[in-house]
Amino acid sequence: MKKLFSFLKYALLLGVSAFLMWFALKELDFEKMWAELQNADYGWVMVSVVMGVMAYVSRAVRWQMQIRPTGYNPPLRNTYNAMMVGYLANLVLPRMGEVVRCSMLRRSDHLPVNTGFGTVIAERIIDMLMLLLVVGLTFLIEFGRIRDFFLGLFSDKYANLEHSLSSFYWVFWVMLGSVVVVLFLALRYLSRLRQNTFFRKAVGFVRGMLKGVFSITKLDNQLAFWGHTVFVWLMYYGMSLVVFYALPATADLGWGAALSVLLVGTLGMAAPVQGGIGVYHLLVQATLLLYGVPKEAGMAYALLAHTSQTLLVVVMGVLSFMAGMLRRPNRAVVRQSQTNARTHELKR
Repeated sequence: MKKLFSFLKYALLLGVSAFLMWFALKELDFEKMWAELQNADYGWVMVSVVMGVMAYVSRAVRWQMQIRPTGYNPPLRNTYNAMMVGYLANLVLPRMGEVVRCSMLRRSDHLPVNTGFGTVIAERIIDMLMLLLVVGLTFLIEFGRIRDFFLGLFSDKYANLEHSLSSFYWVFWVMLGSVVVVLFLALRYLSRLRQNTFFRKAVGFVRGMLKGVFSITKLDNQLAFWGHTVFVWLMYYGMSLVVFYALPATADLGWGAALSVLLVGTLGMAAPVQGGIGVYHLLVQATLLLYGVPKEAGMAYALLAHTSQTLLVVVMGVLSFMAGMLRRPNRAVVRQSQTNARTHELKR
């Protein structure tokens, strides 16, 4: 039953991606789009790929820095391989990659999955803060175009917004009331819960996860950590910008347009479908329309930017998977990591 549910979930998400991609392409002139792709300068696409590689390596270094305060010290190759296999897994089933990457480090370095997952949560929080910074910069610099984009996107679908908000408020208060009831019952019967094996395991899991989350407050080098964070997002921005130069229709767009594409592209990639397929293409194409780029050229840009980065993740992810599976865990390193973790716990 569990396997059937997973298959149906995967098939549904894949169907949504296919529908969105069909919807994005159905009204385009394929001859014009193909001409745009034929005339593209793929040297600039390769520059964006190199930027992508640099961003992934920097993210792996940053993740390694997050893990060290927990008492474990996996080598960079292991954190990099685990991270890339996780990104590859996300192309198959969204959000599965977070579990996969932590499981790989569990296999190679005996890092507890809950602790690793906590570091991933902290990583996502940091990325959210950087995305909010991008949102602020984009609205500050490109306010007029972005305002028109979002108004056009939501005006037709949410004409009855007041009714929708009313329903949302009801759901919010019901959920809040449920949380209050659960907390009250948990506090009332806390002594009994502590005797429950499942409850003790759940508490232990949460504690390990929180250790991973708060590892960011105990970094050895905060400056280097935030330097990597800024560098990663500068590479993301550069990847959006340099692909402009690959197409004649987008070659004259400036850095403000690249900021807009970075924003909507990130939102598209965050959609719960495989690799943001369809959602990314629709959002980027609609954004480029605001800058006077024809639909066919906008879709050509989206295809170049998205396909090149997806292929990069596939190639690097497959190589990392092979390297991770072929490399047997170094038992001496594992024992040292376990000793460091126990020493770390005693110091706490």
